[in-house]
Amino acid sequence: MVHSRSSSPVFLFLSLNLLFFSLVSGWSHKAPPPPSTPAPVTPPKGCPRDALKLGVCANVLNGTVSAVVGTPPDIPCCNLLQGLVDLEVALCLCTAIKANILGINLNVPIALSLLVNTCGNKLPSDFQCV
Repeated sequence: MVHSRSSSPVFLFLSLNLLFFSLVSGWSHKAPPPPSTPAPVTPPKGCPRDALKLGVCANVLNGTVSAVVGTPPDIPCCNLLQGLVDLEVALCLCTAIKANILGINLNVPIALSLLVNTCGNKLPSDFQCV
């Protein structure tokens, strides 16, 4: 009986260890991944093109461009603005108009709309050339 008394605490100790280790290893609390939110779109701070080159856009406003209906515009002004999104096009042309790079006095909203539309872009509805 001496043998069973000395093994009883060892058995109890091992049993409790086995119980605690199985509880701890079975518990895996992983935090849920944070919700993915798209990065906010920041408007461009300036024209990605050299605004001085936009002087070629004056031909559009002077009416010296001969356009054929149904063909894409192939004028130097549109070639400079090719690859830009509508907001960037509006920003570049606004910069050129405000800096009087085009060399003519203009009604800014009308001139801007005409230039943007000539190249097949759309003027963003909330864009203001200030």
